[in-house]
Amino acid sequence: MGNATFESIREMLKEQSIRFRTIRHEPTFTSEESAKARGEDVSIGGKAIVMKIGDSFKLFVLSAALKVDSAAIKRHFQVKRTRFALREELLELTGLVPGSIPPFGEPILQLELYVDKSILRNEKIAFNAASLTDSIIMSIEDYIRIAKPKGIFEFSTPTKVA
Repeated sequence: MGNATFESIREMLKEQSIRFRTIRHEPTFTSEESAKARGEDVSIGGKAIVMKIGDSFKLFVLSAALKVDSAAIKRHFQVKRTRFALREELLELTGLVPGSIPPFGEPILQLELYVDKSILRNEKIAFNAASLTDSIIMSIEDYIRIAKPKGIFEFSTPTKVA
């Protein structure tokens, strides 16, 4: 499914006349590895996380330099419990493995998309595009226009530095 999803993303961007750059690199499993492979700062990376909110799964995208603030998500959706999708659930929902989830909901992934305000602080976004070896870099303006998030709010917190 990964390759088909990657091609779907490329086709969607081309159909909308969106300027983007693709980069093929060694498999990357962390945001830091992806940033290094792309030659970009980790903060422009769009980290896509699938979480279970109440009874449904939703897609959250934030700067790869940050981590999810579960309390902010619980407040936003007025739920008591949230959790990250399990690897098996991710595979069932998207056909993809952790680290390869692109930052797009419908029509690419059948999930509601929510974007953290940290994404808006950059001029561009870089992300693994349904593959651990293919990245796309595009402008934030185009990303928001084409991704059409259901909501944009603050749900990130700084990562702990050792």
